[in-house]
Amino acid sequence: MDNGRIVTKNNTALDNSYIVPYNPSLLLKYSCHINVEHTCQTSAIKYLFKYVHKGNDRVTASFYETNVDGESEQVVDEIRNYYDCRYISACEAAWRIFGYDIQQKEPSVIRLPFHLPNEHLVIFRDYENIVDVIDRVDGKLTKLLAWMLANRLFPYGRTLTYSQFPNKFVWKDDISMWMPRKQGFSIGRLSHVPRGNGEDYYLRLLLNIQKGCLSYVHLRTVNGVVYGTFKEACYALGLLQDDKEFIDAIIEASTWASGNYLRDLFVVLLLSNNVVRPEVV
Repeated sequence: MDNGRIVTKNNTALDNSYIVPYNPSLLLKYSCHINVEHTCQTSAIKYLFKYVHKGNDRVTASFYETNVDGESEQVVDEIRNYYDCRYISACEAAWRIFGYDIQQKEPSVIRLPFHLPNEHLVIFRDYENIVDVIDRVDGKLTKLLAWMLANRLFPYGRTLTYSQFPNKFVWKDDISMWMPRKQGFSIGRLSHVPRGNGEDYYLRLLLNIQKGCLSYVHLRTVNGVVYGTFKEACYALGLLQDDKEFIDAIIEASTWASGNYLRDLFVVLLLSNNVVRPEVV
């Protein structure tokens, strides 16, 4: 075969695809099969380093006894197994020794905590005096309260929701204050709250909708009407579904079911955690 011509042998068509790649010059010089290929993938570097420096294969085995009932008493230390069997190649080890960054996020994501009025998180050690703890946190603004204050100081911030605030403002931890951002941007993410948590869940919904709030009262204000709870404000904004389907289900069952069955049905609806206003239902 030459120049890709196809020849036949035993009624089988053969071409250059049947030849193992090789380098003629290196083959003649060292009298052995040598093939050199060029790869343009970054993963090739990682593969080569780990392949050369991987060392011997290893297997972790352990022996343990069982009690009379056949139940295992083995205690698995996952942290110890992780450190014992973890593998770091030579290039990764050198990277860590020189203290280079292991990971990088672009753009940065900022966690935005929130809390109900007078229920912000206070961290202290068990041996600290309660008076000292109160003095330390008294007057110190949280990110949520500082957002409300920044809306008073910077009118431009009133066009942003709490989750959008890191796009144009940066948090200064030393002064506990949001300041206008001079360059770049960050993405804000509110902490997840299950629906069963009550007012915390509805406060989170409002923080993703309401803009330029100066206080908790402004958060509960919809079209000039101040609602008593965050849940009612969410309902006024149309963020929650109505309970008409549940009311219709109870009315339909009342035509043939007993009172005890209706009470059980109402409990099932409450446990489903889908009823928005149980008192109305």
